[in-house]
Amino acid sequence: MIPIKKPNEIAIMEKAGKILAEVLEEVLRHAKPGVKEIELDRLAEELTLKKGGEPGFKKVPGYHHSICVATNDVVVHGIPGNYSLKEGDIIGIDYGVYLDGFHTDMAETIRIGGKEPGVKGEEDETDKFLRIGKEALYEGIAQVKPGNHIGHISKAIQEKVEKEGGYSVTRSLIGHGVGKDLHEEPEVPGYLEGEINETPLLVPGMTIAVEVIYIMGKPEVMYSGTDDWTIKSADGTLGGLFERTVLVTDTGHRILTQK
Repeated sequence: MIPIKKPNEIAIMEKAGKILAEVLEEVLRHAKPGVKEIELDRLAEELTLKKGGEPGFKKVPGYHHSICVATNDVVVHGIPGNYSLKEGDIIGIDYGVYLDGFHTDMAETIRIGGKEPGVKGEEDETDKFLRIGKEALYEGIAQVKPGNHIGHISKAIQEKVEKEGGYSVTRSLIGHGVGKDLHEEPEVPGYLEGEINETPLLVPGMTIAVEVIYIMGKPEVMYSGTDDWTIKSADGTLGGLFERTVLVTDTGHRILTQK
């Protein structure tokens, strides 16, 4: 059953989402050459606690960190460690804030030492990869409105990533509902399988995590090492992740994870 949020619950999630957006922006600002992944993890927790929230991922059984990091060929769920970021790396930071019984979820991927947002310049393949992923996120979010189906979101993301970008959306890692639980119904794939009208209908009060989880090469992924969390691209190419928590409103949508 897909949970429909009440106005007071939406207000809590919006407050949590604002904390999350502010914290993630600050953490990304600190992601520079020489900085260790674990330092970003500690910063995220420190900032969140100061703002009155809690790191949501620490409530996941068996996971003991605040953020998940996806550096270079890591796609999702990487455990922050002592790796020092280098110029030219790309890093995806997935983070969730928990407040008064509700979760929010958000992710962003950046290039270490890359151009500041909005600064024009020659685009190489890595720049294009990140641009396509971010654009796919917002094209997917644009489909969030009453009367549409989850499949409209999936189709928009897949077409942007695979047809325009020439990259691959992962098939085993998808978006999801979010609220009292970090992962709720419905599933929100970044690819369309079957008919759109056979996928869940979007109705006001639904809160979903729209995610673009994609790879520069082929879509297959694999677990890396022995931590049972870190998932990498099977072919060793770059992985990317963009995510926002989105509310279906009476007339369209509202992104809850924003300042």
